[in-house]
Amino acid sequence: MERLTRKRLFNPDGDTAPGARRIIGGNTTNLNDFNNMKYQWASDWYRQAMNNFWIPEEISMAADVLDYPRLTEAERTAYDKILSFLIFLDSVQTANLPNISQYVTANEINLCLTIQAFQEAVHSQSYSYMLDTICTPTERDRILYQWKDDAHLLARNTFIGDLYNEFQEKQDRLTFLKVLTANYILEGIYFYSGFMFFYNLARGGKMPGSVQEIRYINRDENTHLWLFRSIIKELRGEEPELFTGKNVAVMEEMMREGVRQEIAWGRYVIGEQIPGLTEEMVEDYILYLGNLRWSSLGFGTLYEGREAEPASMKWVGLYSNANMVKTDFFEAKSTAYAKSAALVDDL
Repeated sequence: MERLTRKRLFNPDGDTAPGARRIIGGNTTNLNDFNNMKYQWASDWYRQAMNNFWIPEEISMAADVLDYPRLTEAERTAYDKILSFLIFLDSVQTANLPNISQYVTANEINLCLTIQAFQEAVHSQSYSYMLDTICTPTERDRILYQWKDDAHLLARNTFIGDLYNEFQEKQDRLTFLKVLTANYILEGIYFYSGFMFFYNLARGGKMPGSVQEIRYINRDENTHLWLFRSIIKELRGEEPELFTGKNVAVMEEMMREGVRQEIAWGRYVIGEQIPGLTEEMVEDYILYLGNLRWSSLGFGTLYEGREAEPASMKWVGLYSNANMVKTDFFEAKSTAYAKSAALVDDL
């Protein structure tokens, strides 16, 4: 498989015509020309994401300080493990996105990846703020690094982490496609048992500050998911020879593995011990999401009979809607993108 060439930072001989741009293999000047962009969807995404700014410390955690000790043991264990998982994912995303950008030769897409990396850093800050508020420093550190000692957590992180490391080592066209798919799985599958758990706490009137933090994070992750879906679909149009039956089969197995891991994770951290959730509910929802993600790439159905959102999980969307933001952000009104201070907390 052909190895990708890292783009030159200073390239006075680069192409200036927008029509000459390509996601990979282009000849970019790296000049950020906001008036001449080839990929209009990237321009729209960038401007929307710029308005999607929020600060974790603007959300009060006062009620959570009282609620956290009152959670059941199963709820508190799930809270700790899910936060440990989420903060690792957002941290590794922050570190990995610049690796991808080195080989992307469409400057407007790199602008989007830069915004995403910033938002992932804000998410990590948010998780730290949550833990700093409700935990002692010793407890905080124990939660932050649980993934190093918990075999389930380590296995989950290893799946994505190894794919990211593979691209660092090989940097060829197939590993580029795989790292894009890994990002898509992370944003579209890996977070959702955790988000679901927090929204279930909201249904019970518990941990409102944590839930609101998660809602803003979820809002950002939906746009990140849309971004990588668009990159993969655009790449498929520009590099059709990369999407052979064999390579698509690799992508499909990655997606199926992501779904398997998310279901197993839900059984482990949620199981049958959390009031309002069951293992069956988690599995039904993740299989539905797997179908939704795969079909959104134009590849059809992964799991027959799982095309519709489970009736038992329709409440998730009500809580994830930070400010009337739908999963596909282009369906949302621009007024939904605003600083968190301007949003009404209706939890």
